[in-house]
Amino acid sequence: MARLGGVWGGLIGIVASAAFLLAPAMAAPRGAPDSFADLAERLTPAVVNISTAQRSRSGRASGELAPLQRKFDQPAVSLGSGFIIDASGIVVTNNHVIDNAENITVTLHDGREFTAVLKGRDRETDLAVLQLEGGGKFPFVEFGDSDSARVGDWVIAIGNPFGLGGTVTVGIVSARNRDINSGQYDDFIQTDAAINRGNSGGPLFDMNGQVVGVNTAIYSQTGGSVGVGFAVPADLADSVVTQLLSFGETRRGWLGVSIDDLTPELASSMNLRAPKGAIVTVVRPNSPAADAGLEPNDVILQFNRRQIESVRDLTRAVADTPIGTTVPMEVLRDGRRLTVQVRVDRRETRMLASNSSSILPANAARGSGLTLQEATDDVRQTFGLPATVQGVVVTAVDPESAAAIVLQPGDVILEIGWERVTRPSAAVDKLGKLRNLNSGPVQIYVQRGDLLFYESLRP
Repeated sequence: MARLGGVWGGLIGIVASAAFLLAPAMAAPRGAPDSFADLAERLTPAVVNISTAQRSRSGRASGELAPLQRKFDQPAVSLGSGFIIDASGIVVTNNHVIDNAENITVTLHDGREFTAVLKGRDRETDLAVLQLEGGGKFPFVEFGDSDSARVGDWVIAIGNPFGLGGTVTVGIVSARNRDINSGQYDDFIQTDAAINRGNSGGPLFDMNGQVVGVNTAIYSQTGGSVGVGFAVPADLADSVVTQLLSFGETRRGWLGVSIDDLTPELASSMNLRAPKGAIVTVVRPNSPAADAGLEPNDVILQFNRRQIESVRDLTRAVADTPIGTTVPMEVLRDGRRLTVQVRVDRRETRMLASNSSSILPANAARGSGLTLQEATDDVRQTFGLPATVQGVVVTAVDPESAAAIVLQPGDVILEIGWERVTRPSAAVDKLGKLRNLNSGPVQIYVQRGDLLFYESLRP
């Protein structure tokens, strides 16, 4: 919004002040700090610049035109940010910063450079963990409690925009729990602190100097900051980083259901005061949900004693549950509340499914991280699909692929790039051709239970 100046700006300020004085029992706002210098000086040494090299078909380095003499296989350099969370040199950044990297170089604020090795990464939350080589005791920062961050709180972003080196910007928490349709674990903190290209993977600090978010994405029509940035909340990032450090991979819980948010109309018909909860649309055969006796049209109200108000709440609660544990789940069925016990399975194992086998079933094809099969009687029975289903059935998803962000076993792909698909081999061929053309994400039409939706898939 353009700033109002002159007389009108002054009048608006006077009116606003008068309204504030007249408002009873209104909490006094905290003013801006006199300076952020002490905080920035303390935190900046733990924020790093990350450059990666990978083979570039175009012969271009990121962000520059290729001179004629540049070789075909010249390494391309991409720049991003990260931050050290342990004195031993553990670095957190975004996965997209280091994706496909052959070499990773981390530059500290004091100019020292270190080679880094990848400890683990998670495409679904776009996080990666690196280890600096060469030893030494490094400056570090700690994760804070992002759940306590409030809209309006001051935050500081430190990173490497446009490869310029350590840059500090300041803003507030603009919103919480943002869903930007980047994956099923969307739960972003929105901020108006300036975040630009190269800030990816950098920390978002609170006024205590703790990391409350990992800067990951911006909304922009120009490619530059327009004051709408998004950060993975620290509570989620801390959990993922802990798993990556412990196992080199994520180990998320899996329930085996397709779910949808309650509409106000449906909530009213069920005599619910508000449309809160997740309604079950499909129960996968041989899944934890099936073993627990869950049924379609059940509304999940609590999972492991956590209140469920939306699909995202349930997805997060299940993912956070340790594998193999049995937890209570409160559901609403035919107007009655009941509690069932469910033993949580591991999502990555179920997603991988037959991808681990080198032998493909008849009428199946594999590509782009997907195993696709025709909708035979056996496949329909395995995934609880109706007899009338058409298209190709996703029977396995490589959890390390981009496809794992948008697809899951049991989904039916009806269209790829606005064209109907009925044969697995044709679908894999089309995705392969689009990938070779570097055409970017393709629109796919998917059936999941009773839901039909479009999604963008990077082949």
